Amino acid sequence: MVEHVDIFIVGGGMVGTAIAARLGHSGLNIAVLEQQAPPAFDPDSPPDLRVSAISPASRALLERIGAWQHIEAMRSAPYQRMQVWETDRSAGTLFDAGEVDAANLGHIIENRIVQLACTQALQQHANLQLICPDSIQRLDIQAGGSRIELASGRSFVARLVIGADGARSQVRDAASIGLNSHEYPMHAFVATVGIQGGERDITWQRFTPNGPQSLLPLPGDYASLVWYHQPQQVQQLLQLDDTALIAAFSREFPDALPTLTHVVSRGSFALIRRHAQDYVRAGVALAGDAAHTIHPLAGQGVNLGFQDVEALCEVLEQALQQGEDIASLAVLQRYQRRRLLPNHGMQRLMDAFCYGFSNDSGPLRFVRNLGLKLANHSGPVKKEVIRYALGLSTPEQLLPPPLALLKPRLKRA
Repeated sequence: MVEHVDIFIVGGGMVGTAIAARLGHSGLNIAVLEQQAPPAFDPDSPPDLRVSAISPASRALLERIGAWQHIEAMRSAPYQRMQVWETDRSAGTLFDAGEVDAANLGHIIENRIVQLACTQALQQHANLQLICPDSIQRLDIQAGGSRIELASGRSFVARLVIGADGARSQVRDAASIGLNSHEYPMHAFVATVGIQGGERDITWQRFTPNGPQSLLPLPGDYASLVWYHQPQQVQQLLQLDDTALIAAFSREFPDALPTLTHVVSRGSFALIRRHAQDYVRAGVALAGDAAHTIHPLAGQGVNLGFQDVEALCEVLEQALQQGEDIASLAVLQRYQRRRLLPNHGMQRLMDAFCYGFSNDSGPLRFVRNLGLKLANHSGPVKKEVIRYALGLSTPEQLLPPPLALLKPRLKRA
C-alpha cells in the first residue's frame, strides 16, 4: 500500500522536526523520517558533548512552535556575557546583554534536548507523523511526486521532499544537487568538564594562531571546553589523561574561569565547510546541514538552520494562501533566494575570522587587538553589536557580537 503525503521530511533532527512543528497548523499532511530516536532525557546524567549556542531569534522560533516549554522542562544554560580576546585579555572585548537591557545573549543547550523538544512539539499535531526508527531504501525524485521506499517496507508518494538529513544528505544526492566543500586545516577537540566556582553567566573565547579556544557554561556544575588545533595536536589532547588535560587548558585561560575538576567525556571532529550549489529542485528543498555547514567557532550552525526553517515555512504558507503548488520550482526558488546568499556570506565571514585570527603576522595581530579594544570602549558601536547579536537590528540574521561588527562590510561587498 502506498501512502500519500504532501510533504516528506527526511531527517528528524533539530531542523527537520522544527520544520514539521512550524507547519503543524498548515493543514498539510506531513511525514518525518528519522533513523534513530535520541536517548530519553535523564536529569541525573551529565550534559552531552554536542551543544549549540541558541540565539534569541532561534528561541523565538522554538517558542512559536511549542518546543521551548519542553526545553525549559529539561535544562539549558543562559549566558549574559561574552569575553573575547587574543593575547591580552585586558585588550579584548566584553559583551554584556545588560547594556541593551536584554535578559541574555543566548542559551547553551545540548543538541539532543533541542531535538527531543521539537519532536514533542510536532507530536501535538494530528496532521504530522514521525516515522522512527526507519531508513530510506529507495528515493526516486520526481517533479510530479517523489517515491520513497523505506527499509520497513512502507512506501510513500510525496508532493514535496525536504532534505533535513545532514551534511551527507541522501536527498541532496538523489536530487543531483552539487556540493562545494572545503576542509579547514584545524580540527576541533571538545570535552564536557566538571567545574567549581568561578563565573557561570559568561562564555569565554580566546583566539590563538592555532585556532580559537572556548569555554561555554552548561547547566549545573559543568562546562563545554572547545579547543581548535592542528589534527596532530588534537590527537595528542585526546590521549592526555584527565589531570594533564585539565592542567593544559587551565594554563591557557584566566583565573576568573571556574576551576576544572574532572573530565566527563571528550571527542574530536574535522571541520568542513559545505555549501549546496542549489537549495531546491522542483519537488525538493534542502535545509540546515543538508544545504550548508559552517565553521562552528561562532556557534551559528543550528541558528542558520532555524533561519532556513522560518524562511521555507513562510514561503510554503504564502503559496498555500495564494493557491500555488508548494512543490513548484517557482515557489521553492523564493526560499532559495532568501537563504542561499546570506548563508554563503556567513560562511565567508567565518572564513575571514578563522584565517584572519590564525595569522600570526605582527601588524595583523596589532590591528586585531586594537579592533577588539576599540570595540570594548565604544559605547554606540558595542550596543549595536549586541543588538545584532540579539536580532534586534537584523531579525533574519543572528550574529555573535564580534562577528556582527563585520556584517555591514559584508553587505556592501
